[in-house]
Amino acid sequence: MWRLSTVRHKSRRLGSSQEEFKSKRREREKALRQARKDQQLVSKRLLQEDEDEEEEGSMDTAANLLSKEEVVELLRKVQHGGEEKFNHLRTLRRILRSPETQLIFIKLENSIHVLVGLLSGSNAQCQLEAAHCLHELSHSPHPAAGPACLPATPYLLTYLSGQSDKFTELCLYTLGNLCADSEAVRVKLLAQGIVPALASCIQRPNLAVVEAVGFALSQLLQAKEAPEKIVPMVLASGLTPHLLAALQSDPQFGMGAAIECAWCLHYLVCSNVDNGTLVAQGAVLKCCSLLITLGGAVATGNTEEGVELLVWPLLRSVGNLLAGCRLEDLGPQVRDSRLLPALLVLSQAFLQPCPALARESLWVLNNLTADSSTFCSAVLFLNLVPVLIQLLPFSKGINSMVLRVLGNIAHQGTAYCAQLTQSGLLPALCSTLKMADPEVVTLSLEVLHMLLASNSQMAEEFTNLKGLPLLEALQYNSQGEMRLRAAYILDHHLTASNQVDPPAS
Repeated sequence: MWRLSTVRHKSRRLGSSQEEFKSKRREREKALRQARKDQQLVSKRLLQEDEDEEEEGSMDTAANLLSKEEVVELLRKVQHGGEEKFNHLRTLRRILRSPETQLIFIKLENSIHVLVGLLSGSNAQCQLEAAHCLHELSHSPHPAAGPACLPATPYLLTYLSGQSDKFTELCLYTLGNLCADSEAVRVKLLAQGIVPALASCIQRPNLAVVEAVGFALSQLLQAKEAPEKIVPMVLASGLTPHLLAALQSDPQFGMGAAIECAWCLHYLVCSNVDNGTLVAQGAVLKCCSLLITLGGAVATGNTEEGVELLVWPLLRSVGNLLAGCRLEDLGPQVRDSRLLPALLVLSQAFLQPCPALARESLWVLNNLTADSSTFCSAVLFLNLVPVLIQLLPFSKGINSMVLRVLGNIAHQGTAYCAQLTQSGLLPALCSTLKMADPEVVTLSLEVLHMLLASNSQMAEEFTNLKGLPLLEALQYNSQGEMRLRAAYILDHHLTASNQVDPPAS
């Protein structure tokens, strides 16, 4: 006997003939959740003050390649340059854009301490330029750069509470870059109080600062030691309500801040440290509300470029929170049925440019319908089944996820199966049974079984659609499980409907 499995389905008996089809429907939940977790994608960010400076930096690339002797001489001028010290610092800042020069500089004795001395000094101009030099070093690809800059981190953290938003932003991105590569640096920063400092910074009204906080925090949360050592500190700091508050769709608020904070939420959810706290703080409601808004904006073409960078972490956060909680425990946070069409709008919008994101949207829809007759009814009431059927020809995991959603609905019983059939699902299954993807065919057999088991008349309709030869062909498939499933349907649902009386003697 063959058995079925889908995502986070809560087993509900509909009769002994379907028991074998439902006994393991939740087995794939853990694996699928893991597959949806983002890989550890740590990225550094290099700030440019303005376009003119960036152009100047690119024009000077050749000139920036200095010898060790020239770097030593420049460092001497920075240290003892008198009135010209600021100009020498600016020159140093430009040459530190070269990875080769970065390596030379960090290996020089006392080089970082010279910058730290200027960073902690009383000359505001030199202080800012020293911070920019450290920022260039923090962006270095060399593993030694982060530990080399450790003497500067107490000052960078102290300046986060300063009055200059620009300087605070610069310090935040520098600290975020330093967090990316080295566990030793992260341990030191945690001991120095980076989490409370970030919790304070995120409350500032400046959007650029909020975005920079999100960037720095995301670097911490992606660390391999984050679940044990970092996430508990973040949850205890009171930072998460401010992350949720930053999830805004208003262009005046700034999409950059929302994107960074949404990714932070995603990393927190994936840590599985205390998702109950995030749910209690309204994380599901906030993400769902924003997805509904973004779905409406996408439907009307009224979106900013790069909106997918915000949609992606929102979908992952909601999907993983749904997979880890019972819907009844989420209360009113997921009662808005407008989320269903919004998810389908997003899946259609990203079908061609980003199929993986379209699949993520359907994955959330699957997790909504897997445990809820209410949401399954809403899919039917809102006439969304034809939209789902239109997605069945698409590969890359999209059609298999659609079949899981349709299977969740069919699992609810006879009335649901009847409405699925009225929406044209049987002809669509005849097409998916011909596909080359074994998972798609297997899921199609699962849905077909539930439809045929719900009403004997459907067997006749399926036969009229020339579905019988498809099942007979599958009995010779090299996939053993697929053969068993096809044979089971033929034996239990279609044999009787195709028997004829013997000819008269």
